[in-house]
Amino acid sequence: MSGFMQEFRDFAVKGNVVDMAVGIIIGGAFTLIVKSLVGDMLNPLIGLLIGGVDFSNFFIVLKEGAQAAPYASLDAAKEAGAVTLNYGLFINAIISFALVALAVFVLIRQINKLKKEAEEAPEEVTDKDCPYCLSRVPLAATRCGHCTSELAPAAPVEAA
Repeated sequence: MSGFMQEFRDFAVKGNVVDMAVGIIIGGAFTLIVKSLVGDMLNPLIGLLIGGVDFSNFFIVLKEGAQAAPYASLDAAKEAGAVTLNYGLFINAIISFALVALAVFVLIRQINKLKKEAEEAPEEVTDKDCPYCLSRVPLAATRCGHCTSELAPAAPVEAA
């Protein structure tokens, strides 16, 4: 059994697993932020623009509860025990998903730009070719380590 535990510990502390766990935790927190943004800020604004309507109270009664319909709100319908189709909450979920997808897209796009810039950065020149034997020698070398020919001092490299 100790072999199993050792193997599990090795798996659990690998960098990728820890990175994934951190990503999931931050993703959960980010989802809460987006949910609040949609529910507390965007939906009231959208509702105000379309006549003071609250999406979270859009529902269809499929089966009435103990009290007869109509119900003033989704909470009232649930309290009465009615079976409802909550399409307003679905609209909220779609808006939340679109915002999360947009945020992830922007984040990945920025990360890809940074990676591309890092890949395009020119490498620092640290060696040169010997003009006699064509072997690679350090830039500061005054003699070739392969053919022992004297080399001209290297010209200073200018930044592009």
